Amino acid sequence: MEGQIHFKSPPCVATLEMSENEGREDEGDGDYESLPPHVSLTTHMTAGAVAGVLEHTVMYPVDSVKTRMQSLQPDPKAQYSGVYQALKRIIQTEGLFRPLRGLNITMLGAGPAHALYFACYEQAKHSLSHTFQSKGNSHLANGLAGSIATVLHDAIMNPAEVVKQRMQMYNSPYRGLWDCVRTMTRAEGPGAFYRSYSTQLTMNIPFQAVHFITYELMQERLNPQRQYNPGSHVAAGALAGAVSAAITTPLDVCKTLLNTQENTALDSMRVSGHLTGMANAFRTVYRLGGAAAFFKGVQARVIYQMPSTAIAWSVYEFFKYFMTQQQLEREASKGSR
Repeated sequence: MEGQIHFKSPPCVATLEMSENEGREDEGDGDYESLPPHVSLTTHMTAGAVAGVLEHTVMYPVDSVKTRMQSLQPDPKAQYSGVYQALKRIIQTEGLFRPLRGLNITMLGAGPAHALYFACYEQAKHSLSHTFQSKGNSHLANGLAGSIATVLHDAIMNPAEVVKQRMQMYNSPYRGLWDCVRTMTRAEGPGAFYRSYSTQLTMNIPFQAVHFITYELMQERLNPQRQYNPGSHVAAGALAGAVSAAITTPLDVCKTLLNTQENTALDSMRVSGHLTGMANAFRTVYRLGGAAAFFKGVQARVIYQMPSTAIAWSVYEFFKYFMTQQQLEREASKGSR
């Protein structure tokens, strides 16, 4: 995903843990912001994977439009004035399911990529939290852990992104997923799947920083008690997605160029072979379209990211709430025996 959403896993400080002598006036009002201390790593991974897959798939047709709108020198038949007009024309001229082309590789990559992200995030966060802060939750540790996890997440997701975007382009020559993988491997070598990796990381790390800062600021205003409040999670998630998506669009345009190796654009620049490196991508984008080219497709990117992020945060926050309530019920059941 262009900037993909990775969820800040709740601190595993044992806020639900208390001695037998300590009472609780209302066992049903648990602090869901902190998952029960005995929740397994598999549970964290499952929650993240489900939220991640939903995030990538629900608004996938708009993502297809975004990829095409970021084309630097598009075919006259693939020039669009807006997201709705683009979707309408694609369906009318290329078929109902054309906007979903490449969805299969996205789903194959999103599940394990988000699961690995959570596994790495949890382990790194706990280790770094003890280093920076002996008690409680360290924001610095969370940030560093998220950056480390992003490196691993993108290592899995980057090849899926390359294949996805090549299949999304207008007049794509590939018959399907495996044809695209085989053709790229034979013609460009395995390195083609990681040609945009450094650009992806350069985009996703600030994307995550802006995303989490915005989300937390919105939660402080909309949900200061940090209770389970679906409305606040949707609103905060949508705004966080919009802001982070808009700010990182220039890097996303460069990533799309590196992924698709757009022939018309590269031929006009007399680029022989394949375009590599973030610096070369930046120069090529600027020479072909000036500063405005760095924001091609920004409307589609924001429209895609807002509901995707809102849905993903809602799903993850629901998992936190549901699992916490389950744990409290089990504790209450044991205490009544």
